[in-house]
Amino acid sequence: MKVLQERIREEGLILSDTVLKVDSFLNHQVDTRLALEIGREFARIFAGRPITKVLTIEASGIQFAMAAGIALDVPFIYAKKKKAVTLAEKVYSAPVYSFTRQESYQVSISQKYLGPEDKVLIVDDFLATGAALVGLVDIVKESGAELAGVGCVIEKSFQEGRGLLEAKGVEVHSLARIASMAPGVVHFVEEAVVK
Repeated sequence: MKVLQERIREEGLILSDTVLKVDSFLNHQVDTRLALEIGREFARIFAGRPITKVLTIEASGIQFAMAAGIALDVPFIYAKKKKAVTLAEKVYSAPVYSFTRQESYQVSISQKYLGPEDKVLIVDDFLATGAALVGLVDIVKESGAELAGVGCVIEKSFQEGRGLLEAKGVEVHSLARIASMAPGVVHFVEEAVVK
């Protein structure tokens, strides 16, 4: 997605060779038009698959999962990082480690919202180490649902996340794949266009 690459180059702050800050337009202040365009792009990439649910993890993936859900005309679900007192029913859960927050979480989803009849698209803002997405893939498997694939807004291709997902047989599509970065410089992996 060229418009996304341009925004990363113009507004992204590269704090180190592994940390990219895009909070001016993606994950603190959100450019809503761009978020909706991202949702439409995921719907285009995964078109023709009978997706019934879009899944993400709270909090930074919510706007993109919602945008994809709108474009696909299906509900979206987000895995909660902390079990609320109102979540009394049975849940699917998986441990995940947040690179950004340097914390581990036990994420959970109510079993009444995900089951064997579902075909799931996982959407998230970043793919780096892959820990959060592997946790979501495990939840989809535990539920008996079918996984259509994973869509990521930004991927740090120099980290292990894609490899971990592909080793599990997961199809991964990222809208902006970063090959390398350093303060002031970002290089993108050019992918073949999905038709």
